[in-house]
This record gives sequence, structure tokens and C-alpha cells, in this order.
Amino acid sequence: MDPVSTVEAALVAGAAASTKDIASQTVKDAYDSLRMELRRLLADKPRAWDLLDGHEADPQTYEKSLKKVLTEAQVDQNADLLAAAREVLALAQQQQVRMGKSTTQNTGPIQSQIRSFGNQITRHLDNQTKA
Repeated sequence: MDPVSTVEAALVAGAAASTKDIASQTVKDAYDSLRMELRRLLADKPRAWDLLDGHEADPQTYEKSLKKVLTEAQVDQNADLLAAAREVLALAQQQQVRMGKSTTQNTGPIQSQIRSFGNQITRHLDNQTKA
């Protein structure tokens, strides 16, 4: 996953996890830290703050605009921000696993993957899904 998509995905995961009553304080704190890092990076861009807030409420509507702002802000060059984003994703994934949901995240290229959960098996080949 490219750095901009990593940050955007972490914002989605953090916002979703933070709105649930069962979200751990650790996930909420990591998400808040990510947002603070972003606000520092985008301090001179009030429009970007509006996009960040809008994205929290409606990720699909604001995804493209936010990704453009993140690209222009060169988030791929900010190691602290990327570390914060990866932490949110890892913590949110751990929380889902504890809730009994099955999640697999790959950060590199794969030839194929087989996932099973309960009685459902899904095979992914070259970005195509076969059930």
C-alpha cells in the first residue's frame, strides 16, 4: 500500500474504531495522535483541515480530495506520520481479531492468497477474487 493510501486507510480505520463503544482507549489514542500529526503537517492549510474533518464523517465522499492534499503535503516523506498511521492500522486490526473477525493485511506483492473464516473460503489471484 502506498504511503498516502496507508494514511487514508488509517484515518478510516481509526474513525470507525473510535466511534464504537468497545473501541479500546489505545486505538482512540493512536487515532488522535495521527490526527494531531496531520494537523501539524497541514497547519498552514485550513482547507485541508476541513477535508480531514469531512473525511472522518464521510470517507467515501472526501477520499480523493484528501489523498490529493496528502500527496501535496508529501506525507510519504514524514516518517513520524507514517509510523502513526501504521500503528492505528495495527491496533484496529488487533481489535477486530479480538472481536472474532478475521482480517489479513498484506503490505507487499503476493501471487495468491487463501483465506478462510467459518465455512467460507476465498482465494485471491492477481487482484481477482474467486469464491
